[in-house]
Amino acid sequence: MEGTTRCSANYVPLTPISFLERSALVYGDNVSIIHGSLNFTWKQTRDRCVSLASALSLIGVSRHDVVAALAPNIPALYELHFGVPMAGGVLCTLNTRHDSSMVAVLLKRSEPKVIFVDDQFLDIAKGALEILSSSGAINLPRVVVIHDHNNGVKQSFFKGSLEYESFLASGTSDFEIIWPNDECDPIAVTYTSGTTSTHPKGVVYSHRGAYLNALASVLLNHMTSMPVYLWVVPMFHCNGWCLTWGVAAQGGTNICLRTVTAKIIFDNIDRHNVSHMGGAPTVLNMIVNAPPDVKRPLSKKIAVMTGGAPPPSQVLFKMEGLGFEVIHAYGSTETYGPGTICMWKPEWNSLSPEAQAKLKSRQGVHHIGMGMVDVKDPETMKSVPPDAKTIGEVMFRGNTVMNGYLKDSKATEDAFKGGWFRTGDLGVKHPDGYIEVKDRSKDIIVSGGFLAIRLFLRRLWWADRTITGARRLAHL
Repeated sequence: MEGTTRCSANYVPLTPISFLERSALVYGDNVSIIHGSLNFTWKQTRDRCVSLASALSLIGVSRHDVVAALAPNIPALYELHFGVPMAGGVLCTLNTRHDSSMVAVLLKRSEPKVIFVDDQFLDIAKGALEILSSSGAINLPRVVVIHDHNNGVKQSFFKGSLEYESFLASGTSDFEIIWPNDECDPIAVTYTSGTTSTHPKGVVYSHRGAYLNALASVLLNHMTSMPVYLWVVPMFHCNGWCLTWGVAAQGGTNICLRTVTAKIIFDNIDRHNVSHMGGAPTVLNMIVNAPPDVKRPLSKKIAVMTGGAPPPSQVLFKMEGLGFEVIHAYGSTETYGPGTICMWKPEWNSLSPEAQAKLKSRQGVHHIGMGMVDVKDPETMKSVPPDAKTIGEVMFRGNTVMNGYLKDSKATEDAFKGGWFRTGDLGVKHPDGYIEVKDRSKDIIVSGGFLAIRLFLRRLWWADRTITGARRLAHL
């Protein structure tokens, strides 16, 4: 339009780095991280993250260089979510349940310049690097060892490794942050779980997608200013459903947990006045079935997001009886974690508990950061009728869909065929527009709050609307 322009005055690339800068200004003296007896303010966290970026820059990390991390939910891993992109790098968080051989595969694919390793996983990292070295790899990553004071066990690594706190001290908090040139630049690589026959795929997230999904996750979790978030969901999984960045946007407090048990959850809820948490249905089941001396009613409502599989109705009843508000979301690694939300409608309040649980088990509608979700015939790409019966494939389109698969153009092309991201999940659409997943072509293994998803090749069949019903869907 005549008279308009796009310039630095009215356009700045979106990036969640900005959340930390703002929180250091607005919530500077508020507690940002608690880990046992350790705690930091937002001003301290900002300075530590900038120092981390500075230290990374000093050892040669620059734009689009990958930095890997193998660690549980500890402060250092939270800081890496800001420090790495502040250096222009791309954070690659590795599943702590992988063995050395798998970690070696992922390191070979992502080619990090540096890997940060928690004490507990040093043997796994060492084994992975030995595998790479014996295979002829020349450029092995520098190793920075994280000594977590809550772990209690300190292990030495090998010659040439650095120690995390000393590494931070080598940087400065006046380092000039490297902002993205383009909001679609990569900020993170997170791996799917692979299959018995294929290796995990590296899902590339952008600054733009991370920014938007972080804000969407804040809204999904009903987070107002200064929430207290209990870290049950692993930060290595979809970057903690993007709440590593989302909690910073609201100036909240991150309660870090190395391990997850019902007792640890209830103890931390009481101790820190937790307002929000997340977890797979198995975590919810662990909570409601905790021993009487562990389980206790809550003093206030706590929002808990769950996903991956619909929580059983009895678990929902018991969770809400304890004082939890369960929020059901659905998505995949390729959608930055949650892509839909089962938005509650006021008219459902008058229904029976059984009917409410059935409605809450639906995957719902796309969240505010996602463009669209639909259930389509994967061959014709036409939407299925909203009759709650006709099966199709769940597909996404929007700004919170991945950039693509790292170094796998063919897989990216297949996933985006037809202009939509094909999840491989089968579902129906209800008359009110809410979707419901009926079968996942992803075998879901849930452990400790993490959804490890393995794709299985299969052929699926459904009824033909024209003759007897036999209509064939060849998928994957």
